[in-house]
Amino acid sequence: MIVLIHNTRMIEYIKGELTELTPALATLEAAGVGYGLNISLNTYSAIQGKKEAKLYVYESIREDAYVLYGFVNKKEREMFELLISVSGVGPNTARMMLSSMSVSELCNAISTGNERVVKGIKGIGKMTAQRIIVDLRDKIVALGIADEIPAGGTMATPVNNAVRDEAVAALTMLGFSPAPTQKVVVAILQEQPDAPVEQVVKLALKQIK
Repeated sequence: MIVLIHNTRMIEYIKGELTELTPALATLEAAGVGYGLNISLNTYSAIQGKKEAKLYVYESIREDAYVLYGFVNKKEREMFELLISVSGVGPNTARMMLSSMSVSELCNAISTGNERVVKGIKGIGKMTAQRIIVDLRDKIVALGIADEIPAGGTMATPVNNAVRDEAVAALTMLGFSPAPTQKVVVAILQEQPDAPVEQVVKLALKQIK
């Protein structure tokens, strides 16, 4: 059995040079050490194009792994921690949820009991959606949604092949099979050739079955 250990934070945040960035992973170099942090599309959109970044950290410590998750602000991290407190919702599922919609949208869906929206996220079934709403509905109020992370953002649009490859790579890292994923991504880019990577991935998350 794998046991998650939740202790007082050892790492509150990491601030440094952004040496590598994909829609699913950011590498920050601080004091000569490169830290790989799993990120959501919201965080990717917020730091894309920057040379330096500051990410708030959640440490997932297991018997077989030590994984870091990075968030552009404390609000997103708080939402992530609320989500993983629900039985049946692990870090990867929580990150998927935060990649599918903004913190504000997710807060609104949960606080209003919108089961249809919650279970529409990949990996969230009816029972899990109900559990998330029941467990977090009251807690969401304390989180607040004023400092919403930009969901779209503006970024220089690379050539279509670059967008396609990066979107497919991000979706593959989130657990989707490459072949059907590429088909969906290509279809999206044919309709929206100027769409940025994070938008393509969000649209694909709604279409991939």
